[in-house]
Amino acid sequence: MQLQAWHHSCSAGYTLRGEHSLPSGKPVLHFLHGNGYCGRTYEPMLACLSPHFDLFLSDIQGHGNSDNGGRFHGWNRTAELCLEAWQARGAIFGDVPVFAVGHSFGGVITSLMLAKAPEQFARAVLLDPVLFPPALIGLMALSDVVGLYSRNTLARRTRQRRHHWPDRQTAFNSLHERGMFKGWKEEALWAYVNHALRNAPEGGVELKCRPSREAEIFSSYPRRLWSSLAKITTPTHVLRGEQTYPFAAKGIARWRNSNPVVSEQVMPGGHCFMQQDPASSAEAISAFLRNDASCLPRG
Repeated sequence: MQLQAWHHSCSAGYTLRGEHSLPSGKPVLHFLHGNGYCGRTYEPMLACLSPHFDLFLSDIQGHGNSDNGGRFHGWNRTAELCLEAWQARGAIFGDVPVFAVGHSFGGVITSLMLAKAPEQFARAVLLDPVLFPPALIGLMALSDVVGLYSRNTLARRTRQRRHHWPDRQTAFNSLHERGMFKGWKEEALWAYVNHALRNAPEGGVELKCRPSREAEIFSSYPRRLWSSLAKITTPTHVLRGEQTYPFAAKGIARWRNSNPVVSEQVMPGGHCFMQQDPASSAEAISAFLRNDASCLPRG
């Protein structure tokens, strides 16, 4: 894939960055990554999509090449800033259909964007979005009030995770078939090692996304999520992993049953099924987005 860098000095006082393909007149796909990753972590899947779509990859605050930006500004503000960056940079693609795709955390951010600006995207595909059911959000809010949620198990483990290796090969060997990387295609793990890690000042390589930022996101949740999901009128297809988190499966089913524009498809694999089988994931995304794409307005 031939991509070029872009940057946007956002209204929150830091710079968002990402990459986009050279505009070719094809429909454009706005892509948001999961927590701790970056756009090009998904390179094998995106390479399968690039013959059919131009790509606009946006790295969220503290991820990829975007600035850390101080404190995490929250899920809802993140959606506003991603929308702001797209509106500032997207005109280069001209009058073509625009689609939205996001994975996990990026899938939820994409849904908040769809609710806030329904005219921006003709269709959307969300890859295993972490849609917290209302009861779970209520528990999170209660825990937040008493100061417990920031110390949840996932956040605590994230803060303690290894973030530095002597070189990329060692990083690959250390991560291969472990934890969240279990079952990933080797080329997908290499995409993570090559693009989600950077050369460290003291030598070796380190995570671009600080474990503390990843933990901040795991320690927070979107506000007014279900009222936002109810507002969405953009045709949206949810691909979820067969072995995804039980709470996410419940949330996705609830949304599908309550909003007629939402459809669901179960994919073999787990939460990162698109890293386990990039080609099949790209095929499922393309099948939904390319349905009469030439007739869809940009908005």
